[in-house]
Amino acid sequence: MCSAVVSTRIGKKTKETLKEAGIDISAEARNHLEGLAEEVRARKSLEQLNAIIKRTMPPAKKGYAARSVREDRERS
Repeated sequence: MCSAVVSTRIGKKTKETLKEAGIDISAEARNHLEGLAEEVRARKSLEQLNAIIKRTMPPAKKGYAARSVREDRERS
């Protein structure tokens, strides 16, 4: 697996507070960025899926949902 280095600056007080709390800043930053990347990939996949659906499925005709529900209720 290839990796890249990302660097950021934070205030000294912030760093000291996190260190005193025993928080691994690098691990937290890595976890956050990996989670963010996963959300971006999921959003992109969802957009692609929506585009496919729009291309392949015509919109339902007006009144279809109400008629369908009525028919289901009548059968019960």
